[in-house]
Amino acid sequence: MIHDLIAIIDEYWLLLLIGQYPNGPLGGLANTLILSALSIAIAFPFAILLAFARLSTYRTLRWPVTILVYVTRGVPLLMLVLWSYFLVPLLTGADVPSFFTMLATLVVYQGAFLSEIIRAGILALGQGQMDAARALGHSYFGAMRYVILPQALYNMIPSMLSTFVATIKDTTLGYVINVPDLTFAASQVNNQLLTQPFQVFLILALTYYLICWSLTSLTNVIERRITRRRAGLAPKRRGQLAISLTPNATEQP
Repeated sequence: MIHDLIAIIDEYWLLLLIGQYPNGPLGGLANTLILSALSIAIAFPFAILLAFARLSTYRTLRWPVTILVYVTRGVPLLMLVLWSYFLVPLLTGADVPSFFTMLATLVVYQGAFLSEIIRAGILALGQGQMDAARALGHSYFGAMRYVILPQALYNMIPSMLSTFVATIKDTTLGYVINVPDLTFAASQVNNQLLTQPFQVFLILALTYYLICWSLTSLTNVIERRITRRRAGLAPKRRGQLAISLTPNATEQP
């Protein structure tokens, strides 16, 4: 078994890594990571806009976005992929590459999930932060930009990294619309070997596991650092408050 795995990796590692590039489109693991990174990078500002709309006091803005978020989160990603694959060419009248179809689907899908994470992070800060920022002369959007969002996004770093891990696994669904990702490359290897499907897809599973495990470990490290920083700031603030109160206490007759 081990010998077969090593032989497959030795012969097909380049196909699994970059697909048929440079003689064909970029694929394999490189395409999976590029697709995941691009989808999160585009979904992040999109999610901030969705979160702002969800927090808006205007019903005409809040209700349509709320429906979009709930529908997107309630429908399986595979259904969204198939809808996008058939609907986007119908609406645009052009032949859209499967990579961009999958990218658009992941942006909407992950944007809906990230928007709820961002909204929860903003609400967790409490209204006092906004009131204090407005008292200092900030507008609503100025307070969000300089006071609320920096704190909320810092607290949400572990959750956003977890979303990135989930996105890497979600890219495997691009196989159904022929996105040349790692799963597609493994399928090509299997079609060439024919007699070793267990070994090929075991390599695929181990590759995804190692990538997701590494990112999850990084997430845990960052989360522990954030927790330690919060725990370290609290005593310092209490100490500063005690020092500031001490002189006033000694001045009393």
